[in-house]
Amino acid sequence: MSKKIYLANPYGFSKQQKELLLSPIVKKLESLGAEVWEPFERNNQVNFSKSGWAYNIAQADLNDVKNCDGIFAIVNGTPPDEGVMVELGIAIALNKAVFLFRDDFRKCTDSEYYPLNLMLFAGLPEFGWEEYYYTSVEDIDSERKALYKWLCSNYQ
Repeated sequence: MSKKIYLANPYGFSKQQKELLLSPIVKKLESLGAEVWEPFERNNQVNFSKSGWAYNIAQADLNDVKNCDGIFAIVNGTPPDEGVMVELGIAIALNKAVFLFRDDFRKCTDSEYYPLNLMLFAGLPEFGWEEYYYTSVEDIDSERKALYKWLCSNYQ
């Protein structure tokens, strides 16, 4: 049975970003055998003219984070997208497997040790966190990285 990974991302708000940026990441994750739960595909089939649509989407995304096996969070931006940060915080609190992706070269940190706010690393191991941190799409399926090991074995 494949593991379910929630793909926390801000790319679904833009057709161009969805096609050019999100699609290659989804394909890489799927090539490793992951069942990708991409929130814009799963939870945006709502009638935006109906009252309560925003709440319904938020609840659906929350339930997906609760029911997935792990999260792959795109943390580009300074600061990263607030919705992604909430989803990531929920996943960390629920002890889900956490993987971070940032190919944004801008600095966004309060620490000399971590490339982002130190709290984003609370769901990663203290030592070897770099195995869970991705800086290119090409790295996603690297056998040396934690995602590959987690999806292709019983690696925690």
